[in-house]
Amino acid sequence: MRKHLMFLPRSLAILVLSATVFAAPFALGQQPAPQTAPAAPPQTAPQSTPPAQTPDQKTTTDQKPNNDQQPEDQNPITTFKAGVNIVQLFFNVKDKHGALIPNLVKDDFEIAEDGKQQTIKYFTAESNLPLTLGILIDASGSQRNVIDMEKEVGGAFLHQILTDKDEAFVISFDISVDLLQDFTRDVHRLQAALNKAKVNVDYTSGVPGMGGGPVPQHNSPGTLLYDAVYLSAHDMLAKEVGRKAMVLLTDGQDEGSKLRIQDAVEAAQKSDSIVYVLLCADRGFYGSIGGGYSGESEMRKLTEQTGGRVINVGNKFDKLREAFDQIAAELRSQYNIGFTPTNTKLDGSYRKLEIKNKQNYKIQARAGYYAGHSQD
Repeated sequence: MRKHLMFLPRSLAILVLSATVFAAPFALGQQPAPQTAPAAPPQTAPQSTPPAQTPDQKTTTDQKPNNDQQPEDQNPITTFKAGVNIVQLFFNVKDKHGALIPNLVKDDFEIAEDGKQQTIKYFTAESNLPLTLGILIDASGSQRNVIDMEKEVGGAFLHQILTDKDEAFVISFDISVDLLQDFTRDVHRLQAALNKAKVNVDYTSGVPGMGGGPVPQHNSPGTLLYDAVYLSAHDMLAKEVGRKAMVLLTDGQDEGSKLRIQDAVEAAQKSDSIVYVLLCADRGFYGSIGGGYSGESEMRKLTEQTGGRVINVGNKFDKLREAFDQIAAELRSQYNIGFTPTNTKLDGSYRKLEIKNKQNYKIQARAGYYAGHSQD
């Protein structure tokens, strides 16, 4: 049975996931949340991969193995002394045709924070670090003719990308946000979770709630896309270390989220998560309702700020499969830069980042990070 996740007042904000308790502004429930103004997203500590941090022990039944200690150029996360503020950044490098560029070295790059040059403390090409991945699938009525394609190709992608070191989870969203599968390495369980995603609309009547899911209440929301991204970032990925990414299968249209697109972007940035959006849209659906969808611009904002990108696949099986292949290649062809900021203030402020390549290749990286707060 799927778990329906929704907002509660902050004093009751507890999310229970597979017998795991996380502090969060979401909770299990059977009815849509009360129509109250949303609490502001919590000001959490920075998620820019703390120094000298070893992989956390997950509180779910599937545990990531602890990596053996390796030389600095192979495992830079564990080479810094406690108390040193380290910013870590994963990114891709591409030529003008979009082809990935391998075999670059530290001296090929410069990095600046808020326009000020920074000293690169380490640099490496990362293809084997553990990956934590979230698959978010839109189950609203507009996806009714593409969701089966998304399940099939998404499952094949998981088989392709995940190794025995990696973990993933699956969330679906429509008038509620549903955790279909908690963290696991088991691709078969992930595929089964994808198969559970079901459009909550009766195809003949077009009435939400007649597809077997929750029945909407008066003024209930329609597609909680921004809320789903926030939940995935803040409640699932923020506590993880290493490489993290989300893949959204959606038309980009949000209807009724309690949070804004900027809240979703900020949560993704604070969790150090790269966001990819595969725009899957049934053009026939939008034609039948006499309008179009307008979510692409917001999805570009989300992906550009987090180091991912939007890939428009429409309702074409081959385009979706090619898009997943591209994402797999990018996640396995990343560079990793680390530096100690010259601005040592831990004031929670947003810092803009810019990586430049001396050969003028295109850099695909997140736009910045949050400096966090002092623990004093």
